[in-house]
Amino acid sequence: MKYRMDKYGNRLSILGYGCMRFTKKGSEIDIDKAEEELMYAISHGVNYLDTAYVYPGNEEAVGTILARNGCRSDIYLATKLPHYLIRSSAGIEKKFQEQLHRLQTDYIDYYLMHMLNDVKTWEKLVSLGIKEWIRDKKASGQIRNIGFSYHGNTENFKKLLDVYDWDFCQIQYNYLDEYSQAGRPGLEYAGEKGIPVIIMEPLRGGRLVNNLPQEAKRLIGQSGTSGTPAELAFRWLWDQPQVTCVLSGMNSMEMVKENLRLADGAEAGSFTKQEQDLVEQIRQEIKKTMKVGCTGCGYCMPCPNRVDIPMTFHCYNVKYSEGKKSGTWEYIQSTAMRRETTSASQCIGCGKCEKHCPQGILIREKLKEAARELETPKYKVIRWAVKTFRIY
Repeated sequence: MKYRMDKYGNRLSILGYGCMRFTKKGSEIDIDKAEEELMYAISHGVNYLDTAYVYPGNEEAVGTILARNGCRSDIYLATKLPHYLIRSSAGIEKKFQEQLHRLQTDYIDYYLMHMLNDVKTWEKLVSLGIKEWIRDKKASGQIRNIGFSYHGNTENFKKLLDVYDWDFCQIQYNYLDEYSQAGRPGLEYAGEKGIPVIIMEPLRGGRLVNNLPQEAKRLIGQSGTSGTPAELAFRWLWDQPQVTCVLSGMNSMEMVKENLRLADGAEAGSFTKQEQDLVEQIRQEIKKTMKVGCTGCGYCMPCPNRVDIPMTFHCYNVKYSEGKKSGTWEYIQSTAMRRETTSASQCIGCGKCEKHCPQGILIREKLKEAARELETPKYKVIRWAVKTFRIY
């Protein structure tokens, strides 16, 4: 296992265990299977475990496994504050104490604001006393490092990095999302500020393995350089020195062993020109399944009516390249579950964006298409709830 340093010199395994995808028996986590897989990973060097308050039964399962095996002090434990469920400073403390109880521990190594997507949401938390609460928890040792997980655009990500002295952050990032969400510019900005970056969705939920176009699979198979699709995706990430730890939602022993093998040999700067070219070829094959030829450059922004144009087109493309469920859920996370919505339907047709688009995209027309397909009844209910109940 290879390791990279966090902000304070702690050695984090470059492969982290994303516990959200533990195997289930019906509606319950298969605790014995999860224990076997997780403990094998820990015994072979994985020392960063990620869970969250809102993953059903997950914190309890992680806590049980660590207690059974007496290995809490051997790992770094990360979980997340569901700030969107909180209305008061007392609510922050109540949720935190509940998490400690679930996890059978008296401290959290890496504590995240879950899905913190814009500065206004952070300012709401500040008004509830989050800064003072964090200060006190760090002073007592109950929280060792404070950070946030993020789904949104590069601009907002950079602003969030600047509003507080974060110890780390977590972003969705992979070779398909290189210039969407926080993207490479966001990753590099975090690196410049010395902020460790934890990566989630390195395989886009397995889709860069299971749902690749046939031609992309053929290109990988005949390349003679990169092994499996998963190996290509992981090594592309570990090649970048700003990447501290890559989470994988492992739920089979085969997957655990294969990912451990990859992590044993990964080095920053080892990805060859031939492999970079292969990734670009795969991207082009995936793009053939997409609806809008948006590169995510952001020249169309800012929109005077707050539409997140690049994110909308990214999610619209995901719907067609990976499936309806994936595209719609990412659109919900990125545009509705935030203090100020950035929905495509907010477009007023001013045309300002089209004057700056280097791809010549008919943005207004495509936004209407995207709104029709992505703003489902479920989306509208969630957006209404966020606004009405001030969830963010």
